Amino acid sequence: MSTAVILAGGESRRMKRDKLALPYGASSLLASAVRRFSECFDTVCISVADAEKYPEIQAGRIVDIYKGCGPMGGLHAALTATEEEGVFLVAADLPYADPRAARRVMELAGTSDICITAGVTARYEPLFGYYKKTVLPHVAAALESGSYKLAALFDKVDVRIVSKSELGGLWHDKLLLNINYPEDYEKLIREKRRDL
Repeated sequence: MSTAVILAGGESRRMKRDKLALPYGASSLLASAVRRFSECFDTVCISVADAEKYPEIQAGRIVDIYKGCGPMGGLHAALTATEEEGVFLVAADLPYADPRAARRVMELAGTSDICITAGVTARYEPLFGYYKKTVLPHVAAALESGSYKLAALFDKVDVRIVSKSELGGLWHDKLLLNINYPEDYEKLIREKRRDL
C-alpha cells in the first residue's frame, strides 16, 4: 500500500488569496494534485487545518493536531494517522509534481527514515519526499520545542537525498516548481494555454 499526503493547510499569504482553489485546467490546483497522485498511489489524502475546507475535493482528510505549524504540523498529523510504514508528502502548490517521480523516491528510500529529492536551486526539496513513521517522535519533539522547519529533522534521522540523475527521465526543471505569487500563477496559466 502507498499513501500520498498533499499539504493543503497553508494560508497563501504571498498569493493574497487561496491559491489551491485557483482554476487550473478543468479544476483547481488542489483537485489537479489529488487527481494526478490518485493515478499512482493507493490512498491520497489532503492535510488541512480545517476538515470543512475544500468540500469539493474527493479525498480523505488529515486534520492538523498542532495548528499553525506549517508542513511540520501536517507531517505530524499524517504520520499519526497512517497505518503504513510512511507517507509521501507533497506540497499542493507544485503543479508539475509527478507521482511517478514520487514512487521512484519511495523505491530509493531503502532503510532511510526520510527520502527527499534534490532541489532545483537548493540542495534538497523537503516538500516532495517520503517520511517514515520512525521520524514521528522527532517531529513531535520539534513541534513541542517550537521548531517548525522540516530541515530540523535532518540531523536527527537517516536522510537520503535522491539526485536528479537517479530520477532519470522523470526529472525535469519544473518538477518542483511551486506557485507562491500572483505572477507565478499567471505564468503557469500562460504555459498551460500554450500547451493546449
